[in-house]
Amino acid sequence: MTNDTAAVQPKSTNLFAILSIIFVWFGALFGLIFGYIALSQIKRTGEGGRGIALAAVIIGWVAVASAVIAFIAIFAIAFSQS
Repeated sequence: MTNDTAAVQPKSTNLFAILSIIFVWFGALFGLIFGYIALSQIKRTGEGGRGIALAAVIIGWVAVASAVIAFIAIFAIAFSQS
């Protein structure tokens, strides 16, 4: 009797996906860059880690938007008191 079911190898997680989720907490732009690289590589190679890379991209854009809003608010407050 033969076993016709092939052993399923788990997909390896893309290295850039892992790096993106780490670096997004230290610098949103680095997380965005690594996240987009990871998404591109994952689409091409079929590796795992798409959710991780996508989370890093979303967190990165939220951080960038928050920084822009904070900068505009500080700028507006600083020049409204003159």
